[in-house]
Amino acid sequence: MNNKVAIAADHGGYILKAAIIEKFQDQYDFIDLGTNDADSVDYPDFAEKLASALKAGDAPRGILVCGTGIGISIAANRHGDIRAANCTDTTMARLTRQHNDANVLALGERTVGSALAFDIVETFLTTEFEGGRHQRRIDKMS
Repeated sequence: MNNKVAIAADHGGYILKAAIIEKFQDQYDFIDLGTNDADSVDYPDFAEKLASALKAGDAPRGILVCGTGIGISIAANRHGDIRAANCTDTTMARLTRQHNDANVLALGERTVGSALAFDIVETFLTTEFEGGRHQRRIDKMS
């Protein structure tokens, strides 16, 4: 199993991004694509960095964080072969992996506390795609 995970955030999500890296640093090899401070930046730029890293094969999955997870997930989904899901609980994280083969998890620093975010990340990164009837739906999006 490839344990590399690309991770990026805008200024609204950099604190949670750092907490995720710290919490899971012994389990996953994170490729940190920024940002690392509160200086205002544009979330589409960081979604693009992460999408490019996945397309290049640097990591099979990624995590994006902004204030709500909404804007950065929309920006990520504009890139081909990216299936980003903004998850606010572990059920969403599990089902988006099982049924949608999502390869990017989006989180909102302002909407999900760190303890819940850690549970969501763990669920997302450890749940496998079920394939089967779900694969034909994924194929229609390619």
